[in-house]
Amino acid sequence: MSRSDGEAGAVGGEAEGAVPPVAGEDRPAAAPADDRQTALLVRNIADGDVEAVVDLWERAGLTRPWNDPRRDIAFARRDDHATVLVAAVGTAIVATAMVGEDGHRGWVYYVTSDPARRGEGLGRRIMAAAEEWLLARGVWKMHLLVRAENTAAVSFYEHLGFSDGRVSCLQKVIRPDLVPARPEAG
Repeated sequence: MSRSDGEAGAVGGEAEGAVPPVAGEDRPAAAPADDRQTALLVRNIADGDVEAVVDLWERAGLTRPWNDPRRDIAFARRDDHATVLVAAVGTAIVATAMVGEDGHRGWVYYVTSDPARRGEGLGRRIMAAAEEWLLARGVWKMHLLVRAENTAAVSFYEHLGFSDGRVSCLQKVIRPDLVPARPEAG
């Protein structure tokens, strides 16, 4: 069953859906006089957000031909073990994190912020919301996967307290009919 409410499960703060400040976050004395003054709200994805989220993921370079982002969103929304958190300023989706738990650990995928708004702390804010979502479900440890070539992401996550777990991620496609072939290496 797909959850379609954008408000249920909103994350923390005094106003429903408001994101709590992140410890150590630098804040400018005054925000620019544009839409950045509008409050940032983090909430579960709503049906009407899907295309904007896919567009953000494509602009941020997160999508790959072998992963259908719409199918990934639908899969995350099928039950209460996962969701896609969206950070919105007004009606604009400016950051996302797909977050879920498997009964043992928490996982985070599709973390990004609007490329035009990098450096505003949106990545830290959406990751704080993902941590809060997991903590509310009793999860005490979170994992994420980073493509080996994405050294900027590794640095970002290290600044948030993540460390290399010294494990290898192995995979096996058990439904090849659902996964397009990957391009050949080299």
